[in-house]
Amino acid sequence: MRVGLTFDLRSWYLDRGYSMDETAEFDKQETVDAIEDALRQMGHETDPVGNAFQLIDALAAGKRWDIVFNIAEGLYGDGRESVVPAILDQYRIPYVFSGPVIMGVSLNKHLAKLVVNEAGVPVSPGSLISDIKELSAISLDYPLFVKPVSEGTGKGITSKSLVNSQEELRSMVEWILSEFNQPALVEEYLPGREFTVGVVGYGQAALAIGGMEVITADNLPYSVEVKENYQDYCKYKPLSPDIADECMQVALRAWKALDAVDAGRIDLKADRHGKICFIEANPLAGLNPVHSDLPILARMYGIEYQQLLEMIMKAAIGRAGLD
Repeated sequence: MRVGLTFDLRSWYLDRGYSMDETAEFDKQETVDAIEDALRQMGHETDPVGNAFQLIDALAAGKRWDIVFNIAEGLYGDGRESVVPAILDQYRIPYVFSGPVIMGVSLNKHLAKLVVNEAGVPVSPGSLISDIKELSAISLDYPLFVKPVSEGTGKGITSKSLVNSQEELRSMVEWILSEFNQPALVEEYLPGREFTVGVVGYGQAALAIGGMEVITADNLPYSVEVKENYQDYCKYKPLSPDIADECMQVALRAWKALDAVDAGRIDLKADRHGKICFIEANPLAGLNPVHSDLPILARMYGIEYQQLLEMIMKAAIGRAGLD
């Protein structure tokens, strides 16, 4: 099978003057190489395409593929992860991972919470703030946690995200509105343990393959700096028996509520009573074989990188009717 690879290579953007912060979500060459090697070991013929701009050029030149393995994060806007899937839909080219609607809803943490909450999945109470004047209407219990509504990889999360007063809340919201040019999501803080669960498949065939507890040094928030230096700041542990079933069930219910497909992660945290709550969905989870959460947690459950990629491809090929 001829497989195209779409991705946002960090070095491609850095060479063109983009900053490290702007490219924080993008992949290194080693990730693309690992995916391509895994696909070739499955017997597929691979064609590295690149980002949305390069995909448009390739399609205009007449290139086509049986399926596209898409890990492109996109550059701007709250629909950035939807761009490549939307383009491929117009050309009726199947692709791995979720479509533009699921990508857009999941990137917007507020919308994702509304969807999963409607399906009965526990979430932390919160409010979306698009204008600083809206703070006067908030009726949430402190402490609160504040973050950009549509960022990934922990961007916009700092030691000041946890706020205990109106003054701290106002300062953090003003910074997010200015720095990220998007609304701030204000939520009641979940003080309990933090987890992430990997899911493979879609619909009733979706399977929670495992999960891990994320323990940060000095209870630091799981920010982009902490994630990129996880060896120094984080400890990852397989789900303990006392919490594993609840984490797996909450993750699967959220995954199915969002109608996500093929593979991804669901992030969870316990509230003050120990109840597991949905934080956010990652239908475009990182796939670096060494540093990304999904491959890390999969290995904890005996699923090596090659097998994980084979499971993802099997789900995508079957869903697309290509088998």
